[in-house]
Amino acid sequence: MSNVGTFTVEDGVGVITIDSPPVNALGIAVRRALQEGFNIFGANDEVKSIVLICGGRTFFAGADISEFGKPMQQPDLVGTLSQIESASKPVIAAIHGTALGGGYEVALTCHYRVAVPSAKVGLPEVKLGLLPGAGGTQRLPRITGAATALDIIVGGNPVPAQKALELGMIDALVEEGNLREEAIAFARKIVAEGRPLKRVRDRQDKVDADKGNMALFDDYRRRNAKALRGFKAPENIILAIQAAVELPFEEGIKRERELFRELQASTQSAAQRYYFFAERQAAKVLDLPSDTAT
Repeated sequence: MSNVGTFTVEDGVGVITIDSPPVNALGIAVRRALQEGFNIFGANDEVKSIVLICGGRTFFAGADISEFGKPMQQPDLVGTLSQIESASKPVIAAIHGTALGGGYEVALTCHYRVAVPSAKVGLPEVKLGLLPGAGGTQRLPRITGAATALDIIVGGNPVPAQKALELGMIDALVEEGNLREEAIAFARKIVAEGRPLKRVRDRQDKVDADKGNMALFDDYRRRNAKALRGFKAPENIILAIQAAVELPFEEGIKRERELFRELQASTQSAAQRYYFFAERQAAKVLDLPSDTAT
């Protein structure tokens, strides 16, 4: 049994709860717990649907950036997401706090997404000089269309739950403070109504509508030229979303990985990541009581 994951069955719904303080980052312990939970419930005939929820103050906050530059332990994030997406039973992501970066990429591989009104979702990797490297640039355009995906991913800002619902980024809002119970009820409803396993990767209508429309991407570059000048990540994101529109999903994923690795190895991203950690470290003063006034 994992020390960061608990697995319970409630009237036919398997509930995977991940609790890895402080923010449920998607490090190796969390990925192994997810693998274990989906293996257990996949083999349990009593389980008809699965709810994925997190303890603590937030849903998965994102990838464990401390693992960057180190040999990746298995299962890696891409393999973990593939296991979730290929589950033979409906998987519902139950979101509170924030589902950002890799956290929202996890939610995108679930078949359905519910969230409390105070939650926020998004793909802010651009702020680290990166792009979403686990399918975010390929799945989000299949929900929102390329134009909206460009605004969300290149902009990098969190999307409040109500707006996310309007855009289709989540499927339902549930009562604040009652996430677990309402997510389980939603999972039972999915089964009772015989709803299909809705894999985002299989959706084509939004990207097919943009296919061949290269002016969409050129216009975006032109409108945002001043804000994007000097930064490499936005252009790679544009190219990745263009791949989502023009290529089959698996080919688009390969293109996304190429563009991600290019950024990951760049001095610009290294500098932006250094700034990210340094800014947070600067706010922590040793031996200073946490309640000290500014």
